[in-house]
Amino acid sequence: MRPRGVRESAHVVRRIESIALMAMRPAAVLSLPLRYKPWRARHLRLIARDLFAQGAPSGRTHADHLRAAVDWLCRAQDVRNDAADAGGVSAGWSFEDGWLPSYPETSGYIVETFIAAARALGRPELVDRANRIVDWELSIQHADGAFPGHFGEPGSQPVIFNTGQIMHGMLAGYLQLGRQECLESAVRAGHWLARHQDADGCWRKFEHNSVPHTYNTRATWALLATALVAGDPELRVAAVRNLDWALAQQQASGWFANNAFTPDREPFTHTIAYAIRGFLECGALAKSERYIDAALEAARAMAKVQRADGWLAGTYADNWVSGARYCCLTGVAQMSLNWTRLAQEAGAEDLRDNARRAIAFLKGNQQLDNPDPIVRGAIAGSRPIWGRYSMFEFPNWAAKFFADALMMDLADIAVPPAPNLATPREEVVAHV
Repeated sequence: MRPRGVRESAHVVRRIESIALMAMRPAAVLSLPLRYKPWRARHLRLIARDLFAQGAPSGRTHADHLRAAVDWLCRAQDVRNDAADAGGVSAGWSFEDGWLPSYPETSGYIVETFIAAARALGRPELVDRANRIVDWELSIQHADGAFPGHFGEPGSQPVIFNTGQIMHGMLAGYLQLGRQECLESAVRAGHWLARHQDADGCWRKFEHNSVPHTYNTRATWALLATALVAGDPELRVAAVRNLDWALAQQQASGWFANNAFTPDREPFTHTIAYAIRGFLECGALAKSERYIDAALEAARAMAKVQRADGWLAGTYADNWVSGARYCCLTGVAQMSLNWTRLAQEAGAEDLRDNARRAIAFLKGNQQLDNPDPIVRGAIAGSRPIWGRYSMFEFPNWAAKFFADALMMDLADIAVPPAPNLATPREEVVAHV
């Protein structure tokens, strides 16, 4: 979820737009900040494609696009094979740094994608890849239960949201791979989350940019699932406490306050979709209509501002207005998931059309036949690629959410599947 583009100034965006007006004059391209290496041929091709190509309808099947996305994720894992973080999945590829280190947060929830894709594509070796991620994540968990923030480099602090996303991988490891140690890990992580929660249910410590975030509901989803699977009432209380705080952030329009990476910016479609998914899945787990209704209200509002071709703006302010002229492709993939899940859980069948329009738009922005293995199968953070969300990057989580959306539409399933809470669970070892 690491949005490098959020740090970029409006100057960079204006410079890119001026390049469009100057029809890609070489001098204009070379005036971009040097860290983006705009003189490189691959970078010029990617900029030119988004300047002059319109992302025509794909004409290829869901399965074709799914294979390409999954193959790209496999490459992103394989590039770390000889590194200290082998087993994890590279955070993605960027103009600035090339292939990035393994990213604990998003590698965590890629576990469930590899497991689902193994079934959908008949590729059992993807389960081995999921197990490798789990092994790596278990090896880096802190003694207090937290997982490393950012890339886990020296000096990095754990982050509430990131630990919650890795808990999704631990739950998949237990529920789908049968690994008892994964549930023990999730419980320890859950108690770390609970210890650092304020009395009102909000997390204000160990937060990205040191501000509270409504989108932590997606971490609360993992917390609640862990509570229910492990039979841990303390974790359930902490989950409900956060959901009630987050519910108070929803405005009359359905939009969520305190949902951006920084207080001075509009939330990305990406974080809005995170908040919606958290409410939706927690509502399904707890059989709570008020949480599902919160998700449905925001998702219907998003559906109203979706363009006919599936495009959504990169950010939205209250009342669903946006000044963004780019599309957050990552958020479009996530909203497709949300719309499909609301059709499944809330009977909102009309939202399947929105989900499929989003998928069609993404298919038009994924290159299947490009000979460049960095580009083939990838999904950029934004369209155009210089949009402010993950600027000049192919983040691994964009490909992950696109793959999930395709599988959910193909088979009308949930990724991850809802836990079978009727099945008795083995006693979990006491947390420390």
